[in-house]
Amino acid sequence: MPRTDDPKTAGELEPVKFSRLTRRGLILGLSLSQMIALGTGGASLIGALYAGGGILIAYSAPIWVTAIVLVWVKIGGRALVEWIPVCAWWLWRTTGGQLRYRRRITTPRPAGTLALPGDMARLREYTDPDTGAGMIHDPTSNTLTVVVSVTHPAFVLLDPAEQHRRVTAWGRVLATICRSGRVSALQVLERTLPDSGQGLAEWWAEHGSHDGSWASTTYAELIERAGPAGERHATSLSLSLDMRAAARQIRTAGGNIRGAANVLRQEMTTLIAALRAADLTPSAWLTTGEIAVMLRTAYDPAIGPTLERHGQLGQDLATAGPVAVAETWERLRTDSGYHAVLWISEWPRAMVYPGFLAPVALSTGIQRSISLICTPLRTDQAVRDIRKKKVEYISDQNQRSKIGQIQDASQTAEYEDVLRQEADLTAGHGVLRYTGLIAVTAPTIEELDTAVAAIEQSAIQASCETRLLVGQQAQAFTAAALPLARRI
Repeated sequence: MPRTDDPKTAGELEPVKFSRLTRRGLILGLSLSQMIALGTGGASLIGALYAGGGILIAYSAPIWVTAIVLVWVKIGGRALVEWIPVCAWWLWRTTGGQLRYRRRITTPRPAGTLALPGDMARLREYTDPDTGAGMIHDPTSNTLTVVVSVTHPAFVLLDPAEQHRRVTAWGRVLATICRSGRVSALQVLERTLPDSGQGLAEWWAEHGSHDGSWASTTYAELIERAGPAGERHATSLSLSLDMRAAARQIRTAGGNIRGAANVLRQEMTTLIAALRAADLTPSAWLTTGEIAVMLRTAYDPAIGPTLERHGQLGQDLATAGPVAVAETWERLRTDSGYHAVLWISEWPRAMVYPGFLAPVALSTGIQRSISLICTPLRTDQAVRDIRKKKVEYISDQNQRSKIGQIQDASQTAEYEDVLRQEADLTAGHGVLRYTGLIAVTAPTIEELDTAVAAIEQSAIQASCETRLLVGQQAQAFTAAALPLARRI
């Protein structure tokens, strides 16, 4: 890579390359489930041979033939044996009545809890007395999450030198998150929302002529009745504190949720300073009421423009959740919308320039949320993980050489990715694990299918591969559309 301090290359936009999704297994690329199935089939065949062979091999054929089919036959890029846990969990949830949620409107909820379905019902709200920020506590995963909105200029309209400078500054923000050691996850959520016309109403309130004339009255009524005329983009960052990793600092700060809030406040200050250094404009940390509006809009997209025009409505986490949720194999239905979540399973394999996601991010006429969940690894964890991967790749290569199997290019590329990560870590950079999710929303099933097809095509233009997260749409939706920094 060229040096950025070289006057000939300084300010020039440089292409980047993403690491591949590892296809490595325990032995010869086979996963644990594949090894178990293969071992079961092999044991039945060997047992039949030792017991006398002949007809016993035919009797045991259903076992070892099924094992072969489960291991090497693939559907949707995954071996059949890897679909067994997904289907088993789906059947368990189906028989247990966990695919449908109805709010009990006559039963009061415990104070401080969020009216959300599923395992999110355990989440608790807390208001920081110093900053007024709304914090979401997950007592099971032991995390404390806070949200901030961020505004920024259109990246694709900037010149290459400015784009390069902003990409470098954003890299420093991520490096700051990695060095902390107390951050569980950082979620970047970019949403497309219908424009409620609030800006026009505010302009009329400030510059309009309110003289009671017929023209003034008619114009005011038109603005009041105007529905969404377009769409707008909103970006937020969710910072999640790992309370287990910060246990000692929390005890020093007073313990319990108050001590955790004190520790999280330090991370908030560091993040705000890093964002401003990157020429990003963060707002004040969102209050519980503002978070409630985001949650309500995600589950009930039709109410979004109304909540925006009337700023005091819906600002209560106790009522922000959905009234009803119905999950199917491929989609999710909530109060006024249908949703489908796509996983970015493959990032670009070739060198690409920053802004490669523009076809997806700038798709018009589609209501969607792009969520990038960054999980930082501590330096010691990253070193152990890279060392483990190197040993596994070398051992797997030696095993393939012994049996005469040729090493293909994809395995060599994965090993080169590991070496590049090791070099970056040695140079002082942080290591993050990225999960990209896209939640598509539409008012009808037909429109949803059309929107999903358009997003998939846009992802192809961005050199990405997407896959529909079947059998887990409800869990995926909470990670993709809600600013709670939840991992899937």
